[in-house]
Amino acid sequence: MLSGKRILLIIGGGIAAFKSLDLIRRLKERGATVTPVLTRAGEEFVTPLSAGALAGAKCYRNLFDLTDEAEMGHIELSRAADLVVVAPATADLMAKMAGGHADDLASTLLLATDKRVLIAPAMNVRMWLHPATQRNIAALRGDDVLFAGPNEGDMACGEYGPGRMAEPLEIVAAIEAAFGEGPLRGRHVVVTSGPTHEPIDPVRYIANRSSGAQGAALARALRDLGAKVTFVTGPAQVPPPGGVRVVAVQTAQEMLDAVKASLPADAVICAAAVADWRVANAQASKMKKDGSGMVPALEFAENPDILAHVSQLKTGRPALVVGFAAETDDVAAHAAAKRLRKGCNWIVANDVRPATGIMGGTENAVTLITEDGAEDWPRLPKDDVARRLAARVADALGARG
Repeated sequence: MLSGKRILLIIGGGIAAFKSLDLIRRLKERGATVTPVLTRAGEEFVTPLSAGALAGAKCYRNLFDLTDEAEMGHIELSRAADLVVVAPATADLMAKMAGGHADDLASTLLLATDKRVLIAPAMNVRMWLHPATQRNIAALRGDDVLFAGPNEGDMACGEYGPGRMAEPLEIVAAIEAAFGEGPLRGRHVVVTSGPTHEPIDPVRYIANRSSGAQGAALARALRDLGAKVTFVTGPAQVPPPGGVRVVAVQTAQEMLDAVKASLPADAVICAAAVADWRVANAQASKMKKDGSGMVPALEFAENPDILAHVSQLKTGRPALVVGFAAETDDVAAHAAAKRLRKGCNWIVANDVRPATGIMGGTENAVTLITEDGAEDWPRLPKDDVARRLAARVADALGARG
């Protein structure tokens, strides 16, 4: 599945570096070309001879090797690959990537590349959970860096928890997904995200507190499973991910029009927080405050129901239609009723009371409502919720042919 693909493999320092040798072998078995790069710390665990011999290629080590710079400079090396993989990605390497440092060959290649980057983190559990590392993780995800792992398990230091490097075959699967070889290859998924802005006048609008973080994470997760993603987004705080088709809209009507224009699709996931109402008498000029009250008084009209429209299509209905329900009370009951009323397959419900910190936050706690009932998921980072939901989408579309 990786025949002809060129992988630049950066091997960081850490006991997990021994797995990188097996990773090279697995990639070569699948037809990939592997160019290894060893950090100075990586050489403490893996020799250049072993990495180069398994790869059947020169192992690069030193940024200031003039022979290498004459034959293949670091800029060319960073761009000759189809994908850059870092395994293991240590806390130090991740910090350099997040901060844009370039003080050795590995970090310089990562800063100079114009290709996608996939990392397999490996470190002590306390280092993984440290706030500084978590900030770096968030920054790297925001930069569209792909992650494989880490797993949870026993570590060489004797501790247990997240931080164990993913196994070579897991990393291979993530690499295949990065090349669009995942379980959603050939599938088209439309994702709506962010708030809508409904104008009152040229400078004011009605909106909500949605950041668009969950929708962006979901589009990223679906893309990483090989889907062709159309990302229809309102004016969100979180930037859209790379590698997807982005359609920027402002209002609910514009969002509906964009979704309709994006069909046909295998699945539509309505994660946007669409305003329920718009101002029917929006003004062409800025309304002035003169002490006499609001003149004219605002008149409201219901916005189109995007989820219901897609769910109830007579022809061309996607095989899977998923809605989101942001509730403040009786979450599961209201979401279950919404699923039946709209006619969609699934509803992803969450509690958005201010005390939860979910609306506009980095975590989510959802209940998945299907025809089989309600399934409560634990509170997780929004990226983890997205990956879990994307996997369910892949399973559902696979089951439906």
